[in-house]
Amino acid sequence: MSRGGAGAGSRRTDGTCQNGTGAERAALGMTISRRRALQLAASAAIVLPSRRLARAEDGGDVLRRWYHVVLRLVRHTPTYSPPVASRAFAYLGVAAYQAVASGSTSLVSLEGQINGLSGLPKRGTGQSFNDQVIVHCVMASAVKAFFGNTGPTGQRVMAAAEKKFKAEALAGVPDDVAARSLSYGEALTAAILAWSAGDGGAVIENMGFPLEYALDTAPGRWVPPSAIRQQQFPLLPGWGNNRSFAMPNGASCPLPPPPAYSEDPTSAFYREALEVYQTVKDLTPEQEATARFWSDDPMLSPTPPGHWISIVLDILSDENASLDRSAEVLMRLGVAVADAFIGCWNAKYQYDLLRPVTYIKKLIDPKWEPVLITPPFPEYPSGHSTQSGAAAAVLTGLYGGNFAFTDRTHERDGLAPRKFASFEEAAQEAGISRLYGGIHFRAAIEQGLAQGRCIGQHALALRTRSST
Repeated sequence: MSRGGAGAGSRRTDGTCQNGTGAERAALGMTISRRRALQLAASAAIVLPSRRLARAEDGGDVLRRWYHVVLRLVRHTPTYSPPVASRAFAYLGVAAYQAVASGSTSLVSLEGQINGLSGLPKRGTGQSFNDQVIVHCVMASAVKAFFGNTGPTGQRVMAAAEKKFKAEALAGVPDDVAARSLSYGEALTAAILAWSAGDGGAVIENMGFPLEYALDTAPGRWVPPSAIRQQQFPLLPGWGNNRSFAMPNGASCPLPPPPAYSEDPTSAFYREALEVYQTVKDLTPEQEATARFWSDDPMLSPTPPGHWISIVLDILSDENASLDRSAEVLMRLGVAVADAFIGCWNAKYQYDLLRPVTYIKKLIDPKWEPVLITPPFPEYPSGHSTQSGAAAAVLTGLYGGNFAFTDRTHERDGLAPRKFASFEEAAQEAGISRLYGGIHFRAAIEQGLAQGRCIGQHALALRTRSST
């Protein structure tokens, strides 16, 4: 059994925040122990973007730097398929937001708004706390829990990040305030992890591929596109039944069925397949560059939801966003993409549609190959499109419909940054990139974007600011 992000969510945090100076322990009047110690290799430097990390006065960069670490951990954790990654982004976002809201006069709690979220610990009245210390503690503890199964590189990165960021967060903070803040951060994280453990996605077995599954052999149903033995059953078939975050459930944003399956050359379905075939056959260099820019393959990238997190981290750094603002934006985006994968997966396994490569090889050209690797799960709707539509809806609601930005997500991987006039333009490009890659029909893209916009509205509807 392997455990994915929140799979670790049922584990204790093991006093992560409290393992520090003797002064911290003395202030708490207790001895802190660890279940395991992580060796900190001298070579385990944290590779953080050098651009746009000016320190905000109230510590917004404390949160953003932890997110940069998370984007790297996603690459090094084998169970982190896009749905699993989106789930971690949602829980980390809610945890960080609640860490800030617990002491804010302007932010309000998400308890009673997010499904199943209640009974979170409160800060002691009449006592002093430090928001930066609490946020650091929450992120350190939650990241260790969600990425407990990462590889040796990821383990070194987490240990180095915890040591470096903790020292910075505690600098100049009185010992009693630091100890109190660390203790509260651990209590809050424990409550968030306990809540996460019951959502249906906590344990990831066999990399997310079921050990047993009854494939539907009717015409038009999904056929494994790969000969890899592990992928003869589709990825995470029950993900659409997971507890959602802001939307009521996975079926809250339904979409119409795809064109009726047909092998008739005059049918709408055949025409969609022919479009994919002809597009790949006549692909331009710009179209191929678009397909590869948005490919976001697991273990080679921060995954599709991490791509949108990367975009917003740059925006928040550019505006030197406060801790309140950073926590709110990252929470809404994380909730949106997580709900998008739940909604998308709910529909994928409702329609169970075959992939273009299966249809085209059978009926149009047996030697045809897509540009991108075909993912091992049903086609309709497009996951890229649904989560991009949700992300664009949230960010448009937060920044406006004409917010221009540069996407540098893959700059370190040698892919040139791309400029967009709006979030919707980026979402449209992310969607059509899957047709250019030969792995989705047009209907899956268009309807996926529409489903995502619906899902994003649920995340936007969360009340985060007090009316007074």
